[in-house]
Amino acid sequence: MSAAREVLAVVPPHVGGRGVGAGLAALLPGDAHVTVVEAADEDPAALRRAQVVITALAPVTAEHLAAAPGLELVQCASHGFDYVDVAAARERGIPVCTIGSSGAEAQNVAEQTFALMLALAKQLVPGHLALVEAEWALPRLQGSLTELSGKTLGIVGLGQIGRQVARRAAAFDMDVVYAGRRRAAPEAEAAAGGARHVPLDELCRISDYVSLHAPLTEETRHLLDARRLALLKQSAFVINTARGGLIDQDALAEALERGTLAGAGIDVFDPEPPTPALRLLRAPNVVLSPHVGGVTRETMVRIALAAVRNVTDFLAGATPRDAVDGAP
Repeated sequence: MSAAREVLAVVPPHVGGRGVGAGLAALLPGDAHVTVVEAADEDPAALRRAQVVITALAPVTAEHLAAAPGLELVQCASHGFDYVDVAAARERGIPVCTIGSSGAEAQNVAEQTFALMLALAKQLVPGHLALVEAEWALPRLQGSLTELSGKTLGIVGLGQIGRQVARRAAAFDMDVVYAGRRRAAPEAEAAAGGARHVPLDELCRISDYVSLHAPLTEETRHLLDARRLALLKQSAFVINTARGGLIDQDALAEALERGTLAGAGIDVFDPEPPTPALRLLRAPNVVLSPHVGGVTRETMVRIALAAVRNVTDFLAGATPRDAVDGAP
């Protein structure tokens, strides 16, 4: 009888903690011994024994990797991998994998993107708050109400999620442009509503909405910095449902405060949860949500199944899917 394989499931409190971790553990095969923690170094003995770490947005640092001499796989229960020290893992020959090819989060992140876009275009939050305070705000808001139809949506990163957003944009009669490391295949562009590839700076200049769907790496951190934000139309909106670090949050708050940008819809922050000192929390014309883009009931099930499937196959001897190559 073979020895049990040691799995450490790390689920921090802000994404569900031990309760979510227990549900994840229950899906793993019976020959896996699973320890559920809320931080990678919470149980040093379990980390030292771990052959697999499953992490749900919890940091896995070079120090954590060094403390786990038998580690063979880091499995991210997400499309992103920015919270894992990929370079340190590569030095140790440990693959870091995501659930990217599963598309588990794509549906809901695309829906959240449009929820934020529509909330901004229709001024839903200011209208609601005014009515609660007994103000009929129609005269005040009427000049800022807009339609999505006929507007240009600039998508930064035409991966699985970006393509889902583009398909919905086509249904709203929007013109879609995108920027990325490389141009997508013609059939992928056609499936994305005829999306056109343009340089990022041009995308910023021509778009009415800029929506971010890129991974966070050293190369993409602050992809939207003060310089690029200054390229946007004064009537433009920024949407971020990817990673908070893709935007210089102070520069975004400054643009909103100065009125050089119409508004922003933000579902992700740097760090998470955000601190009360974050200027963006008090900036005008923002709609904020607490990283709910990937956490509907349906999405959580798909994420867990995708992560567990990869780990189960790896423990059975298969090559893990969606290994991160470290490239942006």
